[in-house]
Amino acid sequence: MQPIPYLFFTDRCAEAMRFYADVFGSPEPEIMPFSAMPEDERTKMPGMPDDAVMHASVRVGDGWLFASDDPSGSTPPMAGASVNVSLPNADEARRVFARLADGGEVRMPLEATFWTPAFGALTDRFGTRWMIMADSPPPA
Repeated sequence: MQPIPYLFFTDRCAEAMRFYADVFGSPEPEIMPFSAMPEDERTKMPGMPDDAVMHASVRVGDGWLFASDDPSGSTPPMAGASVNVSLPNADEARRVFARLADGGEVRMPLEATFWTPAFGALTDRFGTRWMIMADSPPPA
């Protein structure tokens, strides 16, 4: 069993998931629009745009991110949780942090801490909260 973060967006899910795939060097995300739903199921969700994302997934390292659109706009902004990603080294952590921070808000600059050579926190331009860190070096 493995927990998988499920993110909600307002009309920007496909854009965000493609961006995350690019940032993490992942294959193109799987994206299923509402238009792919069986018609009898779609009637239960009147007014959903055909191009809204019903479900999307992108591989991030050995894990996954799942997501969908909430065109109603009723999903509150992400709070009280962050997606944590530990990268193999500080250089890769810096690269990923910079890409995710572009157009977003840095909450804690990426810097060395007592537990890792690089750690920082941010909210990206899509509203997703991230904690980015580098794997600790092996003990000397």
